[in-house]
Amino acid sequence: MTNRIPRRQFLQGCSAAIAAMAGAKLTNLAFAKQDNPSDTLVVVFLRGGWDALNVVPPMDGDDRGFYEKARPDIQVANLLRLNDQFGLHPAMSPFYDLYQQGKAGVIHAVGLNYDTRSHFDAQEYIELGTPGAKNTASGWITRHLQASGISSILPVVSTSGQPTSVLNFVPTVSLSAPDEFSLWDNGLRDSHMQALRAMYSGESLIHRAGLRTLEALDIVSPLASAGYEPSNGAYYNDDDFGRQLKTVAQMIKLDAGLRVAAVDFGGWDTHEYQNDRNGGYMADLLNSLASGLANFYLDLDSGYTDKLSVVVISEFGRRLVQNESYGTDHGHGSVMLTLGGSVNGGQVFGSFPGLHNDQLYDHADLAITTDYRSVLSELLAKRMGNADIESVFPGFAGSYTPLGIYKEG
Repeated sequence: MTNRIPRRQFLQGCSAAIAAMAGAKLTNLAFAKQDNPSDTLVVVFLRGGWDALNVVPPMDGDDRGFYEKARPDIQVANLLRLNDQFGLHPAMSPFYDLYQQGKAGVIHAVGLNYDTRSHFDAQEYIELGTPGAKNTASGWITRHLQASGISSILPVVSTSGQPTSVLNFVPTVSLSAPDEFSLWDNGLRDSHMQALRAMYSGESLIHRAGLRTLEALDIVSPLASAGYEPSNGAYYNDDDFGRQLKTVAQMIKLDAGLRVAAVDFGGWDTHEYQNDRNGGYMADLLNSLASGLANFYLDLDSGYTDKLSVVVISEFGRRLVQNESYGTDHGHGSVMLTLGGSVNGGQVFGSFPGLHNDQLYDHADLAITTDYRSVLSELLAKRMGNADIESVFPGFAGSYTPLGIYKEG
């Protein structure tokens, strides 16, 4: 005898599933009308504070001497030359290829120009977009989406919690991979969906969230059974970062008007044994990052990259001097990366302050000469159709100075 689920029990189960779908983090996605001319923005946050001075070390001159003296055991050699001043860690060679092709750029001595070495505080300040203030009611991506008047279909999607950058962006759906975002189908999917739509036909917040989730299901469910073959021979690593980027690429190719995706990549808190010369676990992280970004770009290089802007950020850099555990402790100045068809690539942007003791922040860290909000503000103004910098980053508009990183949209 076949077990049958009573209709009421089925609908209760579906409602619980929808409630779960409407809340969690891998990637946070915001969809808009298809005729929106702005880029798709992908923000990659490297959690843990990466060692920017071993990602983009000085190549020559006095700064190279200060760098080698400060890091006798963990300095990086055999650099990939970015220009006459800086090189790139050799594990980043897939990203370096994009840099040489003019599709990627580097911003040095950039970051959160606020005195904190706390991971939690620095991440909060960056994602809120209000350094020094943690009582802000919304994240910077939320304020951008609100200021842009985006009409959302599948607004925010996540796998392990909602990042602060999209704080209080109410329409939220949980998605770690397309095949995990579906209701079970026993041959009655259409009638089930019809019943669920009737249940969520009200005007309350819960009703609207339920309907948005059902609309998202209509968009994403066809991907669940179709499988996905990346374009142009692209291959994603079978790690968390690769899977996230693969999912974002699938969402972009839906042509449903994806506007924003936020991706997390953790593990960058390199206090101990970070390098074995050019190898070690930091090199593994860097290769995963570079490979993921390169294959993501390759996958989308079939009509999508001209409207793609990827930015990579971390909460801070590391101290100049290595510690006794052959690692580096929490620092200040950092490096950001940018990638996409809109980038004036093949360049290192920003003013480098130098590594002499008198040039260091607090006589210990790389000083910051470019506020991270300048990079994001230029991106929003030139590529995302949002020149309302004051709404996105309150109190910052008067300090915004574009660096020429992005082409006009």
